[in-house]
Amino acid sequence: MTTPRELDLRPGQSVELLKELHILTQDGKLNQDSRRKLKQVYHLYQFIEALLLELPASPGSPTIADHGAGKSYLGFILYDLFLKPRGSGQVYGIETRAELVTRSQALAQRLGFERMSFLNLSAAEASDAQQLPGKIDMVTALHACDTATDDAIAFGLRKQAGFLVLVPCCQAEVAGRLRQNKALALSRTPLAELWRRPLHTRELGSQLTNVMRCLYLEACGYQVTVTELVGWEHSLKNELILARRTGQRKRSAAERLRALLAEFGLPELEPVRFPALAALPSPGEAAGS
Repeated sequence: MTTPRELDLRPGQSVELLKELHILTQDGKLNQDSRRKLKQVYHLYQFIEALLLELPASPGSPTIADHGAGKSYLGFILYDLFLKPRGSGQVYGIETRAELVTRSQALAQRLGFERMSFLNLSAAEASDAQQLPGKIDMVTALHACDTATDDAIAFGLRKQAGFLVLVPCCQAEVAGRLRQNKALALSRTPLAELWRRPLHTRELGSQLTNVMRCLYLEACGYQVTVTELVGWEHSLKNELILARRTGQRKRSAAERLRALLAEFGLPELEPVRFPALAALPSPGEAAGS
């Protein structure tokens, strides 16, 4: 029988979990496709592990809220590799599809992962849910579609999350507004070519969305790093946003975000997607730069 060491698994990792997640075959082997999946999982885990190790040790920590959890494979991997060996911490999987919540609950019970909870809620509903603590150490959102990433950010700000780990997906809102509003301030400039064709509008909208999200996080007191999740040959939804809470709100980031909204004819997005800007220092007040 193949051993975990021969499979290049982490020490103590649950083989049964990897079978359930279809990373290992049912006979406990790795094929070429599952080997690639495992490599991607470990690559993401390395980013998250480094952040979790920065947290001060305290009873019950770390607390992790995984938004748009789906089958909760990220939450299970984090529990198996980080929380289980430490005997502390809690993972909350937040998912709107009830059947996936039920399935994850059953798997956690079968594996003895007692400090995992699964909530059939949206990110917006989770902000006020009694089942969640008032403060969360880390918020993750892996391939959360369109505005679900914005909801995860809003949740993280509400819960004063120490870290946010975001892999956005299928951003459509800004592209739709670009098509509708035509960014009148730029309509007579060469920059209008950036969204004249539908495919370019979609790509520009995606890029602009993530740039504004990063500025928003900086304006709200986070240090932001953007990198690749995996090689582009594996996934086009590949942008990994890592945000670390510093508490230093950057006025310059808020000003740049507002300038982008104005330039692209998107000011109506501010109260919807960036409501915390209203509480940030005005240009005449002291703030971080």
